[in-house]
Amino acid sequence: MTLDTRQCEAFLAAAETGSFDLAAARLNVTPSAVSQRIAALETALGAPLLVRSRPCRTTTTGQLLLVHLRRSRLLEDEFLGELGDAGQGGPLQVAIAVNNDTLATWLLPGIGEFLLAQNITVDIVLDEQNYTYALLEKGLAVAGISSEPRAMRGCTVQPLGSMRYRMLASPQFAARWFPAGFNRTAAKAAPVIVFSRKDSLQADFILAQLGLMTGAYPVHYVPASDPFMQAIRLGLGYGMLPPQQYGDLIERGELVDLAPGLYTDVPLYWHAWRVQSPKLERLGQAVVAAGRRVLDQA
Repeated sequence: MTLDTRQCEAFLAAAETGSFDLAAARLNVTPSAVSQRIAALETALGAPLLVRSRPCRTTTTGQLLLVHLRRSRLLEDEFLGELGDAGQGGPLQVAIAVNNDTLATWLLPGIGEFLLAQNITVDIVLDEQNYTYALLEKGLAVAGISSEPRAMRGCTVQPLGSMRYRMLASPQFAARWFPAGFNRTAAKAAPVIVFSRKDSLQADFILAQLGLMTGAYPVHYVPASDPFMQAIRLGLGYGMLPPQQYGDLIERGELVDLAPGLYTDVPLYWHAWRVQSPKLERLGQAVVAAGRRVLDQA
């Protein structure tokens, strides 16, 4: 069968906006027309594509179609972008899933010149490294960085290296809360800086080293990479940081390692489709090269 272009546009708009009304506004048609086109597409495919909730959600079949349509759109955009050399088209936009610390440290400095040279814009979808994989599965990104080593069906995976996290604090915080060192009794009272409720770095480290479960110690939630480090430097709490973020602050005496010799390595991987457009393939090569320049290589 041949997919109907207008029906696919309606489905893509609804899936991306989460609303038939917003999809209608994007396509300059009525919500009823959007609904009718999606219903016709579902009939043609013999499977529901959207759950009519608020916001609407893709079904399993809908996710497969969403990935296909985004891949097709990317190829079309790249073709039009190539025509841009002759005065037509525009930059290619690529949606990539990225974890917060990668974005806050090495990614943009590593690929910025490449993006400018290749006329690519990025639509960055942020989440924790344990969750970016799900964004790829849902079709919300066409490539991305994840801690998941397993390649999805139809995709490739390349290792980038590891971010090594150490448990750090300001000297004043360490002297106040851990005068006898990093121990279980002190950790029950000392506040911890945690990025978000999805962030398990601190909890896993404290459980492994001190046997304390989440809830056994006070927590600050600071869901942004730079303010997260600032909270540690200000002495509000202690938390885990990678060298790409803390730099020479230990050598300068502005931060101290509460558990010398102990750390958590978080391996990162680049995921992308097995069959890629040329620019997406070159983008992947640039990301892999940038990651391998700055990340720990085991």
